[in-house]
Amino acid sequence: MELSESARKILNDPSRIERRDRWFRRLGDVFDGVYTEEVPFISGILGCPADGASVFASPERWAAESLEDLAEKIERHDGESRFYAPCVQLDLYGVHFVDSLFGARVYYNGESRQWYNDFLKSEIGSLQYPDLSKCGVWETAEKSVRAFLELNVRLPLFGLPTIASVLNIAVNLYGGNILEYMLVEPEKANHDLSVINRLLVEIHTRFRSLLPESQLQPVIPWERVQPPGYGQICGCTTHLVGAGVYKDQVSALDDALLGAYPHGGMIHLCGSHSHLIPVFRSMQNLRAVQVNDRAALDLELYFNGLRGDQVIYLMPCEQMTVGNAMDITGGKRLVIIDKLY
Repeated sequence: MELSESARKILNDPSRIERRDRWFRRLGDVFDGVYTEEVPFISGILGCPADGASVFASPERWAAESLEDLAEKIERHDGESRFYAPCVQLDLYGVHFVDSLFGARVYYNGESRQWYNDFLKSEIGSLQYPDLSKCGVWETAEKSVRAFLELNVRLPLFGLPTIASVLNIAVNLYGGNILEYMLVEPEKANHDLSVINRLLVEIHTRFRSLLPESQLQPVIPWERVQPPGYGQICGCTTHLVGAGVYKDQVSALDDALLGAYPHGGMIHLCGSHSHLIPVFRSMQNLRAVQVNDRAALDLELYFNGLRGDQVIYLMPCEQMTVGNAMDITGGKRLVIIDKLY
C-alpha cells in the first residue's frame, strides 16, 4: 500500500524532524547530567491502523494505515511545549510476543481484550533455543519492519513489540513454578533464564540491524521515548523476588540485555521494587528507571538511592504529582510522562 501525498509530506517534514532531534538532544542532556530548569515532558502521538487492521493479515496495510493515522494526529497535536513523540507500535501478541517464539500457545480474549498464553508443558531446565527462521510470528515482525521502511518516512519512531525481560518471560512461560525452581533447583532455573535472555539479546540485535537508530525505540515509545541508542526492559515481575535472588540470578542477565544497546537503557517498574534499588544502582548498563502506579510512590527512594547518572521517568498520579516530584528532585534527572492516550 502507498501513503497519501499529504501524509508523506508531514512525515518527512524537515522542520518536524529537526524538532524531534532537538528533543532527543534535550533528553540526551538529562542522561548526560546537564541540568536545565525546564523538566522535559513527553506526550507521544501514536498512529494506529484503521478499524484495528491486523498486522498478521497484512503488514503492508498495517504500516500504511498506522502512518496515515499518525500524520492526521500530528496535525492536531503539535508544538514546542513538550515532546510529542511521533510513533507507531508493532504490537504482536501484547506482552506474549516472546512466549510465542518459544512455542507457547497465545490467544486473544475478546471479553477482556487481552492476549494470554498457556504455560509450557516441558520441564524447567530443558528449554530449547528456538529457530526463528521457522517461526511465523518472527516472519511477520520482519515483514512489518520492511513494510514500514519501504514507505520511506524519516520522522516516525518505530516501537518494537514487547520483548520484556528474562524474568517476565520466564514467569509467562512457567508461572510461579520458575520462582520456586530459582530457590530449590537453581541450576535448572538458571539454564532456562540463560536461554531466554540469549533470545532476547538476539531479537534486539536483529531489530537494530533492520531499523535506523534514529527511528528505533523499544516498546511504548509514546511514554518511554529515549534518545537514540538506548534499550529497555520490563521489570514488572522483579517485585516477586528478593534482592539476593535478583542480584545472583537475574541482574547480570538484565544488564547484559541492556548492553545490547550502545548506551544501555531503561527498566520499567510498576509495583513495589524499592528493595532492589541497591542492585539497580550497581548495574552498569541501567541508565533510567520508568516508574508508574505503585512504583511512582517510591520516587524519593529511587532519586536518593540510584546513581547520579540514572534518570527517572515518572508517570504522575494522585499520590505523586508533578509538584511532589519537583520538591523531591529539584527537577534533576527527571522526565515527566504526560500521556495523550
